[in-house]
Amino acid sequence: MLRLGEIVTLLVSLSLSYAIFVPLLGVLVRFRAQYNPSGLQLDDEGAPQPHTGPVVTSYFAMMKRVYRIEGWAGLYKGFMPTFLSTLFVTGFILLFMDTPSPSHGRYHAPNTSLLGTLFYTIIMMLISLPTSIITYRSITTPFKLSSFNAAKSLRAILTPTERRKPWILYLTPGLLVAEVLHIIIVVVGLGPIRRLLLPKPELGSFPDYSPTKLGIYIVVVVLTTAILSPLEVMSIRLAIQRNHASAEYNSVSQEYEGDAEENVEFSGNEEDVIALRSESDPYLGFVDCAKRMVNEEGLSSLYRAWWITFLGGLGSVTSY
Repeated sequence: MLRLGEIVTLLVSLSLSYAIFVPLLGVLVRFRAQYNPSGLQLDDEGAPQPHTGPVVTSYFAMMKRVYRIEGWAGLYKGFMPTFLSTLFVTGFILLFMDTPSPSHGRYHAPNTSLLGTLFYTIIMMLISLPTSIITYRSITTPFKLSSFNAAKSLRAILTPTERRKPWILYLTPGLLVAEVLHIIIVVVGLGPIRRLLLPKPELGSFPDYSPTKLGIYIVVVVLTTAILSPLEVMSIRLAIQRNHASAEYNSVSQEYEGDAEENVEFSGNEEDVIALRSESDPYLGFVDCAKRMVNEEGLSSLYRAWWITFLGGLGSVTSY
């Protein structure tokens, strides 16, 4: 069991981390969710229609746009679901998982076999997936959500079908495929290579890595980034795509009537921060998402903010 001092230290560490982390995450999610079609789109009658939404081409341009339109409140959009989901997952780990004690507010997977680590990571992903979906939608929604009225906020970001059947979030087309592939590449691929080339130094000692091995690992991180970045972008696109089962619409199409809270306030006074893909023509799965993103927005859309994925791979050297 954790002592009171450890709990206080953990909460303080989480609060300070999230004061920095949440704005950066929010900008990243919006940038990767932004829909930038490269050509004319067709309406329901087949006539070409030009794209009328904002065009944002860089991470820092998105950060500037969020601040200009929504201010600090926009940068911290999604703080409450992010914080609560962290507390939920942390509490679950403390109560039900046999994990090492927290260190500097972080938890690590138990020391076990490769398959054990893979199983543990997938289980934790399944536990946190609904909260991740809610967080992404809270960040990208044009509505101003209440931090202390969860019921009203959930009515704005979840369809009636999702509220009646919460488990349908796990059936979001393609999302689980993207998440599991990401885990497999990191746990089965990148993790063992990192431990082989850059073994964990003894406690209290400074790592003395060979320049050759460090260079090889950097090349490996570059190669895995080429795969992980598209998976991360697609996960966000698929997570913000709401589910609805209706005879009139596709099973993943947005509900058109009664799916949002009435008289809800918009975050932006005159314009939306980002443009989202039409909900009447959703991605039908993992492969369909990849094909449509490349066809409609170009290959570069799958590599938005790829450097963040790359830095995360390099930073993993210090995380164990």
